[in-house]
Amino acid sequence: MSELQFPLKNDTSRKIIHIDMDAFFASVEERDNPELALHPLVIARHPHDTGGRGVVTTANYKARQYGIHSAMSAQKAYELCPKAVFMPGNHEKYREISHQVREIFAKYTDIIEPVSIDEAYLDVTHNKQNIQSAVKVARLIQQEIWQEVRLTCSAGVSYNKFLAKLASDYHKPAGLTLVAPDEALAFMQALPIEKFHGVGKKTSPKMHELGIFTGMDLYQLGEMELISQFGKMGYSLYRKVRGIHDSPVNVTRDRKSVGKEHTYGNPLTTENQVLAQLRRLAEEVDKSLRRVAKHGQTIVLKVRYADYTTITKRQTLNQYIRDKDQIFSQASLIWEDVLGLEKGIRLLGITVTNLDPISYENILLPLWEKKTE
Repeated sequence: MSELQFPLKNDTSRKIIHIDMDAFFASVEERDNPELALHPLVIARHPHDTGGRGVVTTANYKARQYGIHSAMSAQKAYELCPKAVFMPGNHEKYREISHQVREIFAKYTDIIEPVSIDEAYLDVTHNKQNIQSAVKVARLIQQEIWQEVRLTCSAGVSYNKFLAKLASDYHKPAGLTLVAPDEALAFMQALPIEKFHGVGKKTSPKMHELGIFTGMDLYQLGEMELISQFGKMGYSLYRKVRGIHDSPVNVTRDRKSVGKEHTYGNPLTTENQVLAQLRRLAEEVDKSLRRVAKHGQTIVLKVRYADYTTITKRQTLNQYIRDKDQIFSQASLIWEDVLGLEKGIRLLGITVTNLDPISYENILLPLWEKKTE
């Protein structure tokens, strides 16, 4: 069968970052209990407590040296490393930290596609900080995540999602890898075929039978042959190994909130400092609301102390918040309920949620008409 030749177009104009938190759940537990970092750590209930049931959510890098990985049965993990520490995990805590990380992403772009609790794609082609270098944005995000939650992440930077994902996995933990358009082919051709998304335990043996062990081997096969062997995935792989993957970063939901926060190298310790910062944050939130032409009815105040404990409190009003003075006033009232200056405050944040377009107004209707005599 002869090959059908169609010109392949490759959009290399975008700047995409893939952020992947390093061994996320395990790293959170190590952060909160540094003693755990000295041992192989598996996030799963101990098989002795479950009759051998259950699967591994994640494992730290010490445990991975024994061949333990996510989705493995907890029983198998125990057999590979009987001395490992097993922990069931605290998913509420992980969700809160994931939310904090996504708030950092939102400082740079609103074009965010969360893939799971610990990874996301970001389109920073046109970003809020007007930074031309996507590598610089990725490095700043890594630094902020470390400063805010004391966790590391790996970042991949490229012109499409597929390459950015491959790049984030290239140097772990805490790595940052750029795959530029002129480097894409060489980068992929050197990879083991198992690194290509979609090539798993069922597909890789068939690939090996066909003599496909690396990206270079895959590149040698024609489009029609790949389609005949692997169907739709063959069509996709033919393009991906040539650096072509135009799927956009999908923002699946309307913006639900607008917020700003600041971290302080020297913790705030006086009432005047806090109020001055709240006023500054209120002005920034007001500007952001005007930029997106929205207003909301709920104010959220976030306070993080020097010991990293975080308090979040909210107040919902029966009318839309109009301007920076209202934002400041409501945030100050919430602050009066929080206080806690003795610990020192390293982060303050104000968010407005319950958003509607600015054209939406509260209309107060009288329950009855007042009669005139």
